[in-house]
Amino acid sequence: MRLGVLDIGSNTVHLLVVDAHRGARPIPAYSHKEELRLSEHLEKGDTLSSRGVERLGAFVEEALQIAEDKGVEDFLAFATSAVRDAANGEQVLSEIDASCGVNIQMLTGQDEARLTFLAVRRWFGWSSGRLLAFDIGGGSLELAAGVDEEPDVAVSLPLGAGRLTRDWFTGDPPPAAEVRKLRRHVRAEIARTVGDIVRYGQPDRAVATSKTFKQLARLAGGAPSSDGPYVSRSLTREALADWTVKLTTMDAAARRQLPGVSEGRAMQLAAGAIVADATMDLFEVDRLEVCPWALREGVILRRLDLLPSRVVRTT
Repeated sequence: MRLGVLDIGSNTVHLLVVDAHRGARPIPAYSHKEELRLSEHLEKGDTLSSRGVERLGAFVEEALQIAEDKGVEDFLAFATSAVRDAANGEQVLSEIDASCGVNIQMLTGQDEARLTFLAVRRWFGWSSGRLLAFDIGGGSLELAAGVDEEPDVAVSLPLGAGRLTRDWFTGDPPPAAEVRKLRRHVRAEIARTVGDIVRYGQPDRAVATSKTFKQLARLAGGAPSSDGPYVSRSLTREALADWTVKLTTMDAAARRQLPGVSEGRAMQLAAGAIVADATMDLFEVDRLEVCPWALREGVILRRLDLLPSRVVRTT
């Protein structure tokens, strides 16, 4: 079947069309995305602006038309922290449903962590043993660990790279005092979760997903995205610590010149590095493997799991 998935994130709104059936890996057929930066369209701290709602509605209409043009048979749409945290988030989704005829599911933070973990498990397989998975989004940090496809523990913290940049930094580059203050805050928040996660056992494999970790791995010498998803990529704690210091002293213009750093993510990469560095340090992870699959693929895989099994007829 041809499946369309609309991912409404804090930074990017992304339509992915895949060809897949139950038991098979989803094969990307078409991708369309735009950096709407919904988290920056919050008025009074927690209300999506009329401009943000207008742009989101226009993209949803465009995505539905593209899905129809591409022959999509089944369409899924979900929203994450920017809409979830907005005081008018449910109202916005209801209005879009009324105007466009599409039901957008608002995922909880734990939903995000669980579905991302599912994608990581399917990518690396059962031989990976106990997995520990990290994902830094625009609005939140997701942590999950377990030995099965459903994690033993799944946690979501309001430590997204975009959120922290907006709420904690006043300059570009950020003043050193603000960097230190944010570092203390991030580490205190993550430290509260460490015991709840590691009590289930030490991981056999630690994995990272998300654009933030992919860009940090690229800075640390990882292969470019043009080399494809099957190239092994990793990030060491030592390299990340060095880059965190560098990124917090650069302005966004300088970060944009670095390999693998997109223009839209340059402003928030310093805060993302602070979160990544704290996560690896507090969980005592020396090396992370980067997984090309994340939340969007987890949503696709869960949907495929619900399809009826294919019947093979023999003569």
